[in-house]
Amino acid sequence: MDLNAPDRTLKIGGHPLPVVGPARMYVCGITPYDATHLGHARTFVWADVAARVLRHAGGDVRVCRNVTDVDDVLNQAAHRAGSPYDSFAAVQQFYFEGDLDALGVHAVDHQPRAHNHVREVVALAQGLVASGHAYVRDGAVYFRGADVPRRAGLGAGQAHDLLAEYGDAPDDPGKGDPFDVAVWRPSRSGEPAWPSPWSAGRPGWHAECAAMAMTTFGPALDLHAGGTDLRFPHHAYEAAMAEALTGVRPFSRAWLHVGMVRRDGVKMAKSTGNLVLVSDLIRHHPAPAVRFMLITEPWTQEWDYTAEVLDRAAADLDRLHLAAGRSNSSSAAEAAVTRALLDDLDVRTALDMAEQEGGRTARLVMSILALG
Repeated sequence: MDLNAPDRTLKIGGHPLPVVGPARMYVCGITPYDATHLGHARTFVWADVAARVLRHAGGDVRVCRNVTDVDDVLNQAAHRAGSPYDSFAAVQQFYFEGDLDALGVHAVDHQPRAHNHVREVVALAQGLVASGHAYVRDGAVYFRGADVPRRAGLGAGQAHDLLAEYGDAPDDPGKGDPFDVAVWRPSRSGEPAWPSPWSAGRPGWHAECAAMAMTTFGPALDLHAGGTDLRFPHHAYEAAMAEALTGVRPFSRAWLHVGMVRRDGVKMAKSTGNLVLVSDLIRHHPAPAVRFMLITEPWTQEWDYTAEVLDRAAADLDRLHLAAGRSNSSSAAEAAVTRALLDDLDVRTALDMAEQEGGRTARLVMSILALG
């Protein structure tokens, strides 16, 4: 062991993330009710980059990416298709995994599905009720969340609007506080339902991820990834529930909140009808060019997709391939690109240095970033 070796600690958001032993990385996965679009893909490609950089730095990384297959929007889509929710979800997940494989996303170590972890959500709810962090009302279990917006750095008005947008019903008169959220709730007629001490029902969204993450990795994580749209309420309440249950803080040492993809200035989403599907793009463009496009802007930033952006990415990737064909090599340059990648996943700087240096340095960067 070289005790004088350079520090190879990844920094996320400017904060160092030293790891002893396996790094526990949890990625908020899809609700499998529709095709994979660029907004989905960017989050999962950046999570893959983070895991690959950690491995390049010598870390043993264990990645868990969940599947939220118990959800209102999935139930509605399955009903329209005349299919059981779990069968419908399995088909959509198959297509999703094919898209990610084409984009070079490494297979994850754990892929829990929400419907297989209902028992763990019941245990979470029981523990929160027993400790006074949740209460039972009309067959539902509500987590006491009055302090969660403040801890997330949000004012009451903004938090109220976001809870309403994401279906957490802040105006429900049955709750003790507008910022309480469901850990368990009774199922309506026709919805999937499981037995519990309180009702035939199903888990709340935030509780699902808390239960799946803790089942996989225990009371805390090293890195938690997801889109910026999940920061609040989903991640804030997921972490608050886990911390309330275990007393371990923080639930995650670092967060990789990946900026959204827009089209014509509007967030890419099915509700706005502005989707660009990964499957469509990779039929007409090399998949590595699509991956290259998704990681050239910093992970923290939102950006607008246009056909010109993809064409430019393809041209830039071609130049990188040409540079990799040169015969020169430099240990100093290889160390410099590693430092750039460890510094908040600065892919843009690493790519610029790789193209300029070429040779073995370019091949190293292409290998780490899975660019073909």
